[in-house]
Amino acid sequence: MSVTQYHLLHLYRARQLGEPAPPAPGAHDWQVVREWRDQRHFRAVLAERPARGRIRRALARWPRPRRRPTC
Repeated sequence: MSVTQYHLLHLYRARQLGEPAPPAPGAHDWQVVREWRDQRHFRAVLAERPARGRIRRALARWPRPRRRPTC
């Protein structure tokens, strides 16, 4: 069964039972991503690590290839 079929089944069941309709699939995806990011930042603060910019700082420590001068 696909996600759409599950949604339609739950929509039909909710209507038969007089319950509110469930949200459409993907309706709250961005909210979930924001909550996950906030939780990650919170855990970083508890562990006394910087909450933001960790990836950029890690990449900045990597050695960069030197450019050859062109003559």
